[in-house]
Amino acid sequence: MTSSARLSRAFKNAKILPFDDSSKIILFSDCHRGDSSFADEFANNRNIYFHALRHYFNEGYTYCELGDGDELWENLNFDSIFTAHKNVYKLLKQFHLEKRLHMIWGNHDMVYKDPLYVKKNLSSYFEPIDDCNKELFEDITYHEAIILKHKNSGQELFLTHGHQADWWNYTFWRWGRFLVRVLWKPLQVWGIADPTSPAKNYKELIKIERRIKKWILANNEMLTIAGHTHRPRFPAPGEIPFFNDGSCVHPRSITGLEIQKGTIALIKWEIATKDDGTLQIVRILLDGPQQLISYNKAKS
Repeated sequence: MTSSARLSRAFKNAKILPFDDSSKIILFSDCHRGDSSFADEFANNRNIYFHALRHYFNEGYTYCELGDGDELWENLNFDSIFTAHKNVYKLLKQFHLEKRLHMIWGNHDMVYKDPLYVKKNLSSYFEPIDDCNKELFEDITYHEAIILKHKNSGQELFLTHGHQADWWNYTFWRWGRFLVRVLWKPLQVWGIADPTSPAKNYKELIKIERRIKKWILANNEMLTIAGHTHRPRFPAPGEIPFFNDGSCVHPRSITGLEIQKGTIALIKWEIATKDDGTLQIVRILLDGPQQLISYNKAKS
């Protein structure tokens, strides 16, 4: 199956999520939440991420995660990841309880495409203090793609991880997981990059982006938002409408896309130093906000 066919299949089977100009949505991807070991790239940014997540929860945002949220290539199971970042998952649980949590699976958490796996591993957790199981993400469903559909204009935003355009990481993800778990995780501690990752292989990154853009052009310039490559993308109106929210494992920062009041913006959260030398976590606007409707190609 070609990259185009995989993307088309994901679009066809996508969950429809209505929204309007009063909606507030935050898009993150590629958190790669791990076990807090030296190989856990998320650990460096977990305080930044938690602060940003709490901000969006308090401000009434809906949270959409576009794949690779959990690092299940390096780690055998979810339990060790949950234990390492328990505060994060308890906050995500609050989003879920208020029906403001929507999850997409990527290649590093592709096991979540199996509803039985999700139910067994994510529905509850063991709380040692109370010596009992407690509810976590009960009845949660992971999707390959989500379509945000504007209630008034009918405009559609196609959200997916983007590994559909990466034949190795889509078709042979089990081999990739084996190589990362057995070979690259130990070497990563010594600073050796995983060559199977498009985020660390620039030539492969360009190929993946080119394939996604080709699909967009063949599908009436569908506004498409992906992750996978970890490279933030924010096109100007008139350009191919391919967005990328970046990742949560940039050095000392995380990036994402905000949708609110009918606009989209690329943002970054990072640690900054005040004049008195104390540290604070700040939100920085990188691009936008731009009206979503300005990317809407008229139907012929």
